[in-house]
Amino acid sequence: MALSMETQLQSIFEDVVVKLRSFFFFRMFMDTPEDERTKLISCLGAFRQYWGTLPQESHEQCVQWIVRFIHSQHSPKRISFLYDCLAMAVETSLLPPRMVCVALISSDSLEWERTRLWALTFKLIRKIIGGVDYKGVRDLLKAVLDKIQTIPTTVSSAIVQQLLAAREVVEYILDRNACLLPAYFAVTEIRKLYPEGQLSHWLLGSLISDFVDSFRPTARINSICGRCSLLPVVNNSGAICNSWKLDPTTLRFPLRGMLPYDKDLFEPQTGLLRYVLEQPYSREMVCNMLGLNKQQKQRCPVLEEQLVDLVVYAMERSETEEHFDADIGGTSQLLWQHLSSQLIFFVLFQFASFPHMVLSLHQKLAGRGLIKGRDHLMWVLLQFISGSIQKNALADFLPVMKLFDLLYPEKECIPVPDISKPQSTHSFAMTCIWIHLNRKAQNDNSKKQIDIPYSLKLHHEFLQQSVRNKTLGMSDYKIALLCNAYSTNSDCFSLPMGVLVETIYGNGSMRINLPGTSCMASGSVTPLPMNLLDSLTVHAKMSLIHSIATRVIKLAHAKSSLALAPALVETYSRLLVYMEIESLGIKGFISQLLPNVFKSHAWGILHTLLEMFSYRMHHIQPHYRVQLLSHLHSLAAVPQTNQNQLHLCVESTALRLITALGSSEVQPQFTRFLNDPKTVLSAESEELNRALILTLARATHVTDFFTGSDSIQGTWCKDILQTIMSFTPHNWASHTLSCFPAPLQAFFKQNNVPQESRFNLKKNVEEEYRKWKSMANENDIITHFSMQGSPPLFLCLLWKMLLETDRINQIGFRVLERIGARALVAHVRTFADFLVYEFSTSAGGQQLNKCIEILNDMVWKYNIVTLDRLILCLAMRSHEGNEAQVCYFIIQLLLLKPNDFRNRVNDFVKENAPEHWLQSDWHNKHMNYHKKYPEKLYFEGLAEQVSPPLQLQPQYLPIYFGNVCLRFLPVFDIVIHRFLELLPVSKSLETLLDHLGGLYKFHDRPVTYLYNTLHYYERHLRDRTNLKRKLVHAIISSLKDNRTPGWCLSETYLKFGMNPREDNVWIPDDTYYCKLIGLMEKWKSPGPFPNCDWRFNEFPNPAAHALHVTCVELMALAVPGKDVGNALLNVVLKSQPLVPRENITAWMNAIGLVITALPEPYWIVLHDRIVSVLSSPALTSETEWAGYPFALLDFTACHQSYSEMNCSYVLALTHAVWHHSSIGQLSLIPKFLSETLKPIVQTEFQLLYVYHLVGPFLQRFQQERTRCMLEIGVAFYEMLQAVDQHCQHLSYMDPICDFLYHIKYMYTGDSVKEQVEKIIMTLRPAMKLRLRFITHSSMNETSSSAAAAASASSASNSSSSSGTPLPPPPSLSSNAAASPSSSQHAHTPI
Repeated sequence: MALSMETQLQSIFEDVVVKLRSFFFFRMFMDTPEDERTKLISCLGAFRQYWGTLPQESHEQCVQWIVRFIHSQHSPKRISFLYDCLAMAVETSLLPPRMVCVALISSDSLEWERTRLWALTFKLIRKIIGGVDYKGVRDLLKAVLDKIQTIPTTVSSAIVQQLLAAREVVEYILDRNACLLPAYFAVTEIRKLYPEGQLSHWLLGSLISDFVDSFRPTARINSICGRCSLLPVVNNSGAICNSWKLDPTTLRFPLRGMLPYDKDLFEPQTGLLRYVLEQPYSREMVCNMLGLNKQQKQRCPVLEEQLVDLVVYAMERSETEEHFDADIGGTSQLLWQHLSSQLIFFVLFQFASFPHMVLSLHQKLAGRGLIKGRDHLMWVLLQFISGSIQKNALADFLPVMKLFDLLYPEKECIPVPDISKPQSTHSFAMTCIWIHLNRKAQNDNSKKQIDIPYSLKLHHEFLQQSVRNKTLGMSDYKIALLCNAYSTNSDCFSLPMGVLVETIYGNGSMRINLPGTSCMASGSVTPLPMNLLDSLTVHAKMSLIHSIATRVIKLAHAKSSLALAPALVETYSRLLVYMEIESLGIKGFISQLLPNVFKSHAWGILHTLLEMFSYRMHHIQPHYRVQLLSHLHSLAAVPQTNQNQLHLCVESTALRLITALGSSEVQPQFTRFLNDPKTVLSAESEELNRALILTLARATHVTDFFTGSDSIQGTWCKDILQTIMSFTPHNWASHTLSCFPAPLQAFFKQNNVPQESRFNLKKNVEEEYRKWKSMANENDIITHFSMQGSPPLFLCLLWKMLLETDRINQIGFRVLERIGARALVAHVRTFADFLVYEFSTSAGGQQLNKCIEILNDMVWKYNIVTLDRLILCLAMRSHEGNEAQVCYFIIQLLLLKPNDFRNRVNDFVKENAPEHWLQSDWHNKHMNYHKKYPEKLYFEGLAEQVSPPLQLQPQYLPIYFGNVCLRFLPVFDIVIHRFLELLPVSKSLETLLDHLGGLYKFHDRPVTYLYNTLHYYERHLRDRTNLKRKLVHAIISSLKDNRTPGWCLSETYLKFGMNPREDNVWIPDDTYYCKLIGLMEKWKSPGPFPNCDWRFNEFPNPAAHALHVTCVELMALAVPGKDVGNALLNVVLKSQPLVPRENITAWMNAIGLVITALPEPYWIVLHDRIVSVLSSPALTSETEWAGYPFALLDFTACHQSYSEMNCSYVLALTHAVWHHSSIGQLSLIPKFLSETLKPIVQTEFQLLYVYHLVGPFLQRFQQERTRCMLEIGVAFYEMLQAVDQHCQHLSYMDPICDFLYHIKYMYTGDSVKEQVEKIIMTLRPAMKLRLRFITHSSMNETSSSAAAAASASSASNSSSSSGTPLPPPPSLSSNAAASPSSSQHAHTPI
């Protein structure tokens, strides 16, 4: 029967113990260690034989038994001998060292009380741990530290010496020259056990803290200077990147690795979150920062706390605000309005808990005496309570009464406010809350009845009295008060809501005319004013918008011939601006109302909804806009929409949607459709697809998406472009193509489409015209020329008829009718090409005038084609050279030669204002304009001119907002861009701007359009300063009567920059740039718009406005981009009296925001500054440096101690700029490193500086552009190789190696192993030894390196073999020691 392992081992080791007695007896006669070694080996003979028979899986169990056996011995001598045997077994490779060490450490018998066993055990571990692999050493370090933790804080001094054996093991493991494991592994384990701020065990003394401190340089290399002071612009392209993410539980930055970062980086970033929360339209960014998902209901206490703090801040502002009046409201009014929206969103999606927030508010407001803003606070709380109290428990809302007791200490009744003022609704908010709570208690049959507080008695009585009054007027806010108080009580709510609804629906019998023929609408024309809508609670607004949407759907189903009342349409538009009611608002509009109306074939209502979207919508989220674009492309394919007016509306709306897409919106939105790009592209409209390509070119240019790339292969836009080319194959003129980013240029050159020659076009037109004249049968003529598939040349024939006979017969009209709106677009396209040919070959003089006259007659007299469609087609054609100039000449003639269009523009600009939300008489002005300039969309002019005249009464769809001027605006945007591309037509563009620039008064985004234009065409406009100035002046001055002074351009620029003299160009001085950046830095304080309603503004918040107007002004300067960029950098790099020293990081933040929002020539100058710093004597000197590099590169500490140098300023500014950069801009860094910096870097200080510059951005590269991260990783090693070969001594090997290990374990892994292994093998031995775990070299391969390093250490006191940096010297004098000595690695006594 086979003996068990325990039995056999017992027998073997008892025999060893017997031999041990004779060994001790003879020991006194043994003189040499060889004899002792021989005896130890002989003792292990039987065990060696037995070990050889053991299966692999039993080895660990066997070693554990041996350790248990040794630890069961009581004689220290016996234990010592057995440990010697174990050591010999390891030394002779009988036992694996890792297995022995693990068994020893994990033994239950190893306790600090058995001091002798403790000391012997750790001495053995110290002896054999050198043979353990580095991952094993890491695990042993953790185990040893855990074991040390078991020692109590007070022990007898007699046993301390014995316990120190464990410390010696730790010290040996952490010894960087021993190199048992990457020090990076060790610091990770230590930081897990002793997080920031926690002291290590007393036994370890300063050993751990010193070791951790040696990693502070590595942490700083990975830290952005002044990161806690950097703030984003909400809704700016950089704001959606990973730079601003925070941990959702702690609000800390997501730092990589367990490094000892500076204390401020471990702090909760409440300031950052609070700042973002304060900004209007920031909720998406907040969700992005905290990783909150609307689909997953997850409470976020840190967000909740910041919302509460923001409310407290609003209370403080209300208290201190000058001239604060509860009835009028102050500048804090906008903050309360915004807070209400934020609270509803975050509580609705359960990211914040309402009862928790109210209790927290009570706690933070207690004893503060802040009561001036109490009504506003209750108004904010009422918004949520009224909308959610029916679906939630009463207990969730009762804490509000506790808040009431705190904020309303009055013992007497609060008087009823003046209800003719909108703020009266806020004064009644608390009473409304009580009514909702009481109603809930009654409905729940709750025993807890809430008595009306005495102070609210008069308010309550007033409401009760008002609700009994059945006649309600619109002259005050009584209706709003009743809606707010009784929105959860249907009996009382129906009356006031009914009055509101009836006001905008219009009296059933009253009818009014709309533009066009045969179009009547319900009679109400005055919409509900914004003041009234703002005075309704969210719940009341939801009821109102639901009522409107339901009515519209009902009328759509009924196919009512009566159009919606103008008041209803305008009021509905105004309600859609409220983000709080998004689900019933814009979401319902896009996903329910539009599909229902379309399904009902209610084309009049569909036309109305598209008009609303084109002319009345603000800040609609991009995914809704792209969803609508997809709907429109589906609509265009439906036979019923092949109707002149509807087709024009669908195409105009689609064009607006495409051209209005923000540069940072294009990629995220279109990548959602990569699986099926057809849904967001037009199957037949070449103009819409061209507009999309132009938008795509602009977006990728502004965001620097293609920077450093030569091809669209593998990018999100490849499928989109290929699908467009399969739908609508086309070419681009060379002057347009030259503006595209290089990869787009390459794509269109590869996908060139053969074009029909102008000669063939002329020949085909002549051929068709002969057929027209020779055919006699009317039906045959109509069939031939309107047949699907026939050449789209009919407009060319009409032109020929007018040129030759001055008239068109009735058959021509019938053909136009039969062709249909959709097919006619192709005829307009061909006609545009034909016109260019005709004008190019015109003899000039009389014939040219005749051509112009006929063309204008086709637009204005015969109404064959609308001006905006014809101009769009002409602007989108791809003519070259002389023909392109002729094309633009035709556009100019069409727009300016006759007075028709100019008169329309002048009158519209003169008689109307863009602030539609403040107007109550828009409809009357609209009708007066259409009576003066009626829109004719069904060839009415032609019908009147044919012989005999035709009597037409086309059924017009309702027009509430649009006209030819507003339809022309997005086309004008495109026309300006086409004219900018062709140098010879610059003067023509200036003329167009002089006559038609006033239209920009009605542009949705005039500053954004200017910004995009100046950015995209920077290269074309560089030397055309007059044209640039004219463009800026035309657009900005169009708004001078509708904006406050200084809203866009600075006073200095208006005074000097608009100077048109070429011989005396204004060159701004440093003071100008300081003042401009100073305005940008102060965006948080009230700017030019202290009371601006951001809901209707071009920009979502003050910071976005400040950024864009600043960039427009800088790009408008008659100064090269390089000079402007350098001047911006000098704002902080030169000593400027206007830049306050204490706010330097805020100014750097402002510069970072501005310069990264400018074209490449403006920000690329930063690279030159970096090169200049790297080449400066401070970094190139190989002599002992005047300071400790890691201290000098700590910008914040140096700045506070007035000891900063230029290199630290450049470092901090570079970090600010790169932190705000798009990933496209950052993707130039690998090339910059390898081509520009690598040849310069030769000293250790230069290398460390480069690591400091780029290190903090590796995390972003890993998340957004991995290829760049890998290239940077290799470049770092190549620079190290150059430094290693150039420098005789390296003083900072350890921080360099620690950083390289950080890169490996946090970012690259083994991805660059092959490239870096070759480099590491060429480095000096000490460096190679430290980096051996990256190459996975064995200790044998590097033993010669280690020996060399050790001998160098003992032979010299220089720092060439030591890489651990000293702490910063007490002074930064030239005598300060810059290199640590090798004695640092000696054991430190306790």
